[in-house]
Amino acid sequence: MMGYLDKGIKELHELLVRKETTPLELAKEAIARAKEDTCNSFEKILEEEALEEASCLSEPEEENILWGLPYVAKDNFSTKGIETTASSDVLKGYVPLFDASVVSRLKDRKCILVAKASMDELAMGGTGTTSHIGKTYNPYDPAHERMVGGSSSGSAAAMAEGIVPFALGSDTGDSVRKPASYAGLVGMKPTWGRISRYGLFPFAPSLDHVGYFTRDVEGAAYLLEALAGHDDMDSTSSYRAVDSYSGYLGKGVAGKRFCYFREIVDSLSDLTAKEKFLASLEELRKKGAVVSEVSFGLDLLRAVYPAYMVISCAEATSNDANLDGIKFGPYYEGRTYQESMNAARTNGFSELIKRRFVIGSYCLMRENQEELFLRAQRLRHLIVDRLNGILSENDFVYLPAAPGIAPRFDESSDKLSSEYLIADNHLALGNFAGLPSLTLPLALEKGYPLGVNLMGRAFEEGELFAAAKALEDITGLSGLSVNNPKEGRL
Repeated sequence: MMGYLDKGIKELHELLVRKETTPLELAKEAIARAKEDTCNSFEKILEEEALEEASCLSEPEEENILWGLPYVAKDNFSTKGIETTASSDVLKGYVPLFDASVVSRLKDRKCILVAKASMDELAMGGTGTTSHIGKTYNPYDPAHERMVGGSSSGSAAAMAEGIVPFALGSDTGDSVRKPASYAGLVGMKPTWGRISRYGLFPFAPSLDHVGYFTRDVEGAAYLLEALAGHDDMDSTSSYRAVDSYSGYLGKGVAGKRFCYFREIVDSLSDLTAKEKFLASLEELRKKGAVVSEVSFGLDLLRAVYPAYMVISCAEATSNDANLDGIKFGPYYEGRTYQESMNAARTNGFSELIKRRFVIGSYCLMRENQEELFLRAQRLRHLIVDRLNGILSENDFVYLPAAPGIAPRFDESSDKLSSEYLIADNHLALGNFAGLPSLTLPLALEKGYPLGVNLMGRAFEEGELFAAAKALEDITGLSGLSVNNPKEGRL
């Protein structure tokens, strides 16, 4: 059943301005829905805090489009006075003394944080299965057999269930954009440095981006206007002026150059996904866009996943060395510091995290650095050069966001197949190059969403939103959720 919170950001703002609802009513609806969650979406529901904050908001701020809106934050964003664990036992009981910059900015905009969302442990993994509270399920599958993706699994599930109109996530390889594809959402990862990462628990800083989910492209544009901008607490945040991204939405795509990679489309085994994607290309041409097929290079595309694993695991090993059981989380007695640390890390990390730390440590060993870590960095350089070369001749790279609909938990992939190595992992290109990248729903297959992804040039988020809005008009799937099912036009 649809409620207020199945609507988009702009529509909710207009209701609040007209006083047809209030922040307190929205917070109560969000909390009630969160309590009925069946997808294991939350680490913690902040009922008392949310209702107290919402009750203090009375007179709508017409110029503040986010005023009074409830939202959910992935549990790797620091929240002052609220336990933040990144869904890992190693951080149980950790209560930060400060808010992440994005949380502070949303607080300044009078947004109401109603819950901390579950996630793959420490943001590593893409399945939503490694949280210390268990699997996160896809809301489109009442049988709980299909994944919603990760690592921003709880944020995506909460959005698809209609619990909040937007949610924060983080994206290191595809951790916002892949779940957005599986959950029928708009998932946005802006240019590296466009949004401050202060207070986001680091995974692999050269790849990490703050990202978010919305119900439509318009909401994604408004949210970036609120979150973007330089932050003195993050030396990697850009000094570039924040654009009026929502002003681009009506520009259309006439004359814009779209390209897709032949190798990725050819690798798809889901014929419906391929058919719907090719149909969308024809619709773009009808709107005046120039669409071309490009060969990225099979060897380079196959190198993306292994290069990503080496670089991300190496950076994670270094960044998470401070999770030693002394500074944060549960303390384990030992005769020496080393014994205490060994017990904390043995008991606090899942098997997946331990494997990734072993890989990272191995790649950083002096005798292995040249062959593994530095070789992966050189590959990254080649991949980014190729991508930037393509974008010098095209405005956007347009591709299926995933090989198909959300897979079942028990489905095994052939890890050596082209589909897995290429079609399932190409979104990491946007992280390698730090480029803006957005996923949105394209069509439905057997009642499950299929997503597509657009990637543009650095700091050209406005142009990306314009193209995404044109695609959204083609698909007719703006505002899709479990409570607001749609047929789509393709």
